[in-house]
Amino acid sequence: MENNQMDRDLKTRHISMIAIGGSIGTGLFMASGAIVAQAGPGGAILAYLIIGVMIYFLMTALGELATFYPVSGAFNAYASRFIDPAAGFTVGWFYWIIWSLVTSVDILSAAKVLSYWELFGGIHPFIWSLIFLALIFMLNAFSVKSFGEAEYWFAIIKVITIFVFLIMGFLLIFGIIGGAPIGFKNFVIGDAPFHNGVFGLLGVLIVAGFSFGGTEVIAVTAGESKNPSESMPKAIKQVFWRILLFYIGSIFVIACIIPYTDPLLINENNDVAMSPFTIIFDKVGILFAASVMNAVILTAVLSAGNSGLYATSRLLLSLSRDNKAPKFLGKLNKNNMPFNALIVTTCFIILTLIYANVNMGGYGKLLSMVGSLVLIVWMISIISHMRLRGAIKKQQKDINKLLSYKAPLYPLGPVIVIITILFLLIGQSFGDLKSMHYAKVFESYLPIIAAIVIYFSYKFIHKTKIVKLEDINLDEHKL
Repeated sequence: MENNQMDRDLKTRHISMIAIGGSIGTGLFMASGAIVAQAGPGGAILAYLIIGVMIYFLMTALGELATFYPVSGAFNAYASRFIDPAAGFTVGWFYWIIWSLVTSVDILSAAKVLSYWELFGGIHPFIWSLIFLALIFMLNAFSVKSFGEAEYWFAIIKVITIFVFLIMGFLLIFGIIGGAPIGFKNFVIGDAPFHNGVFGLLGVLIVAGFSFGGTEVIAVTAGESKNPSESMPKAIKQVFWRILLFYIGSIFVIACIIPYTDPLLINENNDVAMSPFTIIFDKVGILFAASVMNAVILTAVLSAGNSGLYATSRLLLSLSRDNKAPKFLGKLNKNNMPFNALIVTTCFIILTLIYANVNMGGYGKLLSMVGSLVLIVWMISIISHMRLRGAIKKQQKDINKLLSYKAPLYPLGPVIVIITILFLLIGQSFGDLKSMHYAKVFESYLPIIAAIVIYFSYKFIHKTKIVKLEDINLDEHKL
């Protein structure tokens, strides 16, 4: 007899740590210094606060959708059910492409990080890439529990690193270790706290927005959570405090200890020895600080790759079962895992790794579009949430009976998310418009054009219509 349902083996602790892991990546460890250098201490902190508020409301919306409709391959399922099957097709395939590309980046980054140690320098980075891909494939192939456990421990390593960093940083700032107190003098040097004024803030807002990509993966885990009505709200409620502590706290410590004028912050070569975390650990006197941070960054990129392979295989499964992808991708193996979808995604990632080795320039152009694709996924997801609420109101249903978790401050939250996403979509090409690089402007908007073309092409071929609020099924909401 063929299996139709995946095992619900992800526990609350797994879900919580997957949510934490999704919000801590190489963007924080490597790019945070350049952000402080570009916008100054005040600009960097304000940018992350603005984006942090947006991400919090996005996650609460996804939490409401995931508890109401806990299904694997969430984004396709939400958009198809609450907006239009054409929207589900578009967002589902876009999200698959995003995470396939991002996973290949993470694997390439892991190979690059490994080259820091001379011990591993004798093997070509492409071979290391294939070894790392094989590792995360095995973590995903056997059971969802092995994926959850791997993410749990990957996230713990990242969290411990940041806690140690924050404690050591504050001890340095107040002079408890390292001699005289550093204090807050870096906030008043030069044109601090807002270096480059409004333009510095605008530039950092876009970088900060893209660095949060991955936090939404938690919605995909709902279909394999033992108790989504308990684990999802718990994980979502922690998002705001994690953003405040991990991102704002880390940026604050970096801004206090390292002046924004320090050329080390820019770190154009992404050298781990120049990571602001490494610089501060060096100041504290931690031996082999660069090697310690290198090991942490290696776990961070492998964690992101692990989540990427998980999310993409579930998206393909969902698309297949919704007749938007070949049928064989919707089948489960004897371990109740979407093995066919996993194989296809892995083959696609291998092709992208080969392409990256042959044509890095073309590969870089592909990656430059990922940010816009993520914003499109976020936008369609927030519209799905608003349509769910609209259907409940239109059909005069009891919201307290239907929703075990309700997104706070509705409808203010979705409005903040939509305004911020629109600003990021327009703002990403502001510099190119100013310098009249119209070819780059076109490249920036290519994903949006592609989304519109794919959406309307699917509508035309399959004659789909936007689901009326009164026709949205609100009864069969529990799986």
